[in-house]
Amino acid sequence: MANEIQNAQPANDASDSKESKTIISIKDMHKWYGEFHVLKDINLDVAAKERIVICGPSGSGKSTLIRCINRLEEHQQGSINVDGTELTGDLKNIEKIRSEVGMVFQHFNLFPHLTVLENLTLGPIWVRKTPKAEAEEIAMTYLERVKIPEQAAKFPGQLSGGQQQRVAIARSLCMNPRIMLFDEPTSALDPEMIKEVLDVMIELAESGMTMLCVTHEMGFATAVAHRVIFMDEGEIIEQNEPQEFFDNPQHDRTKLFLSQILSH
Repeated sequence: MANEIQNAQPANDASDSKESKTIISIKDMHKWYGEFHVLKDINLDVAAKERIVICGPSGSGKSTLIRCINRLEEHQQGSINVDGTELTGDLKNIEKIRSEVGMVFQHFNLFPHLTVLENLTLGPIWVRKTPKAEAEEIAMTYLERVKIPEQAAKFPGQLSGGQQQRVAIARSLCMNPRIMLFDEPTSALDPEMIKEVLDVMIELAESGMTMLCVTHEMGFATAVAHRVIFMDEGEIIEQNEPQEFFDNPQHDRTKLFLSQILSH
């Protein structure tokens, strides 16, 4: 599986993305859990349509970082600006940012008592005030895009893990986000289901979606990312375009991490 993805064409429009406007800007950002300093002096600019893979050892702060971008976690110092709106405690700002930022979690987070179609239409109907028939039409379009339209009437528990994760991706897309965040979207899946989810993400990347993805799927990073960021102990240690990142890591901690994950 990894080899198939690694043989895919690497992202070649990185220069285009760099000319785009900055859509996410994080400046001097810190976060604590009590006395534990989980994120330290994070500075990161993301261009519109840029695709970034964030990797690092367990506990390095990767997931916390992307969860701060849509205020699932609250930062205590510094600033986060998403598409011109600063993320503060202001609920209107939080709602505005969340309406533009889709998120896919490790554990699907689907409502088990709702059908697949109902899971997809809930947000558009209640948040966007989309009429039900129109919301269902949009939902079916995205179920076709993730290649499971025939599952619309089923409940999540009747689907495989890979299918549930594709439903979760389609659910986010139904809200027409400008940015997609992925928090280890394949780590809860059986190996044979990983490729079907990564294929959907690759297609999404090729459509020009701005994406930040926390993952250890390095083949996916090679095929899709404009930039790979390595985090350790709450800091951004190193970042580079994929080929240079993997072929010529600069920091000892990066070299150690890559030697551990690439040897498996």
